[in-house]
Amino acid sequence: MTKTHTLTAGATAGFLNTDWNPRDIPEGAKTTNVVLRTADGAATGGSLYEPSTPTDTVVCVMHPREFMACHYLIPDVVGAGYAAWSQSPRSVGNDLRLEHEFALHDVAAGLNYLKSRGFRRIVLLGNSGGAGLYAYYVQQSGYLPEQRVSRTPAGKPTRLADLQMPVVDGVVFVGPHPGQGALLMNCIDPSVTDENNPLAVDPALDPLNPVNGFAGPRETNYSADFLERYRAAQRARVSRIDDLARQLIERRMSARKRVAEAGASATVEDRRVASHTPIINVWRTDADPRCFDLAIDPSDRKFGSLWGSDPYLSNYGAVGFARQCTPESWLSTWSGLSSNATLEKTASSIVQPVLVVEYTGDQACFPGDVEKIYTSIASSDKRHLRVRGDHHGRALSPEEEPGRLEAGKQLASWLKETFPAL
Repeated sequence: MTKTHTLTAGATAGFLNTDWNPRDIPEGAKTTNVVLRTADGAATGGSLYEPSTPTDTVVCVMHPREFMACHYLIPDVVGAGYAAWSQSPRSVGNDLRLEHEFALHDVAAGLNYLKSRGFRRIVLLGNSGGAGLYAYYVQQSGYLPEQRVSRTPAGKPTRLADLQMPVVDGVVFVGPHPGQGALLMNCIDPSVTDENNPLAVDPALDPLNPVNGFAGPRETNYSADFLERYRAAQRARVSRIDDLARQLIERRMSARKRVAEAGASATVEDRRVASHTPIINVWRTDADPRCFDLAIDPSDRKFGSLWGSDPYLSNYGAVGFARQCTPESWLSTWSGLSSNATLEKTASSIVQPVLVVEYTGDQACFPGDVEKIYTSIASSDKRHLRVRGDHHGRALSPEEEPGRLEAGKQLASWLKETFPAL
């Protein structure tokens, strides 16, 4: 069953938009906070929200680096009569060392806990970057242990073959981008000519150069030739950073080998190199042409990106995707070439019932990307809904109610239809 629908958030007359719409879980619901230890020894935890009536179905919400305990769809899940599980990753708010292969250990710890609590049916809800994490989990949990990824892109043993990975029963993607590495591949600035100098610019590839078509919020228009060169140069920059990451890892691992062989006679220099984890600074990572030329893959989105409407501030500033990371986290999470956690690599493994909710004004999940994700999902029971809203489900104008409210209603309806009470 394959369906695509476009939905408008409810009545708009007289509605005053605010950026945040506090809603509590229904009266009578029970909240349980737990701390868990993963199979590889890391600490993680979560909050379990249970409705007043018993249920054997739980909907899980998780992001590889964000805190999701107050996710806006939890009240809708619990209100529909299902339990909700919000899990925190081992490094909340910090992706400096995030490797998706080990984040799968976090997911597994949460799902094993839920199984121990008696939940028979598990639905994964991946919002934004959570989609890449959960799709990767679905892929790996569907393999025989010996078929799972054995080493990270940096070469570390994943120990996924030894991990108990419960198979899930359904998947929901809300505002899904194609994976953090694929996202960065599209928004990294290829005009950087020196990774050690964030102000070094190749004018021929500068997306903010008027010669290349930039003209502000209303008139920016890039030629097909520029876009072709731009996308190729983005890929080349990611490849160069991949090479740098591997060189740094090889330098450290070679030093460790020498220290192990030399023992007490190892040199001070080798000991220093063997113990050091370098940090890669990746500057200017907010330059997706689709954010400035709204005619490319058109939607209801506004000029600018998730980070703001001023492309100079968002691209040259301190805050941004992958701004600082270890070589290992770069390869596993942020490299569109090396990461395993991209929907391009994992979506074809999803055979469970799937609901995809796309926000039509999203500045990170573009219509063409969502369509590719949806098409590549292998499930024969899938549904694609389009709801007016930005990436966080907020209203696109002051006269509208937030799209997240409509998304919540549609999620509740899909859950009741797909996972009726037993």
